[in-house]
Amino acid sequence: MDFNMKKLASDAGIFFTRAVQFTEEKFGQAEKTELDAHFENLLVRADSTKNWTEKILRQTEVLLQPNPSARVEEFLYEKLDRKVPSRVTNGELLAQYMAEAASELGPTTPYGKTLIKVAEAEKRLGAAERDFIHTASINFLTPLRNFLEGDWKTISKERRLLQNRRLDLDASKARLKKAKAAEAKATTVPDFQETRPRNYILSASASALWSDEVDKAEQELRVAQTEFDRQAEVTRLLLEGISSTHVNHLRCLHEFVESQTTYYAQCYRHMLDLQKQLGRFPGTFVGTTEPASPPLSSTSPTTTAATMPVMPSVAGLVPPGEAALCLEEVAPPASGTRKARVLYDYEAADSSELALLADELITVYSLPGMDPDWLIGERGNKKGKVPVTYLELLS
Repeated sequence: MDFNMKKLASDAGIFFTRAVQFTEEKFGQAEKTELDAHFENLLVRADSTKNWTEKILRQTEVLLQPNPSARVEEFLYEKLDRKVPSRVTNGELLAQYMAEAASELGPTTPYGKTLIKVAEAEKRLGAAERDFIHTASINFLTPLRNFLEGDWKTISKERRLLQNRRLDLDASKARLKKAKAAEAKATTVPDFQETRPRNYILSASASALWSDEVDKAEQELRVAQTEFDRQAEVTRLLLEGISSTHVNHLRCLHEFVESQTTYYAQCYRHMLDLQKQLGRFPGTFVGTTEPASPPLSSTSPTTTAATMPVMPSVAGLVPPGEAALCLEEVAPPASGTRKARVLYDYEAADSSELALLADELITVYSLPGMDPDWLIGERGNKKGKVPVTYLELLS
């Protein structure tokens, strides 16, 4: 292999000079060229942008894919420039299990029918999650990753080059300072007890040598200063480009919020449809004392009516004859009454139903032949039908 020994020796000399200059600066034995305050602020802002971009990128990846093993696998596929295989979402996997369970346990039973309906909803949720992950990855993660792997690498490269140019400049300043000091010392007339002509000759020769060394050091300093100024300008332009990066990331952030809003709206719509479908299955929640959904804090009826869906009217599910039954004339059974806590507000659909407020206690009981999804509720002198799904039976 053909080596350029002169270039190799020159590079080694430059590296050694920079190392000496850097070490002396650390120990306070050498002067350091300071950058202006605006340049320092640009450096601080660039470093802060890079650090927070990395943290936001990593945490967004965790949000979109909580499984660390799956994230590592996707990272390896990207590094190998291979297509990431399609992965089943947790919702889709749950839907598959529920559908298989319904098939084995009996799709015509109330439990099997409910499993099928929930499986369909979970499948739609999984598809919505897949679309959200895909959209967020393209519109948000990819621009952040491109900045770290593209623009930031360029900025880091130019900053390292600027650091080297600064070390060369300061080393040239130190060399010139030493040369001038030596020249001044050499031009001083030697003071010997026995003055000899040879001493004058040696002094004049040394003065001439140091004068040449000063000229050489001044030339090197001018070259180093020019290269440093040019590199500082290049680096400054790149650092000022961070403002454009912020604008781009701001646009990507808006797109991420929009995609996330769309995803959660789809999830809410799917679950609302599922809740309505489950309400049409008789006996779905009979026999359970657990709340169908997490209890909500007590709020005003106006606020709750705007946020909570109202269950569909079940007038079509009420057996003939029961609709004509006057509840005020029905006496509660001698036994079988229970206390129940209302989970969340319920607005009565007609005069036969009892309006409910969250967290209040009422007395409930059932009548023969009554729809199992409904009970008779009493609060003081008021009486009416109440849906079982809005209650937590206590005793």
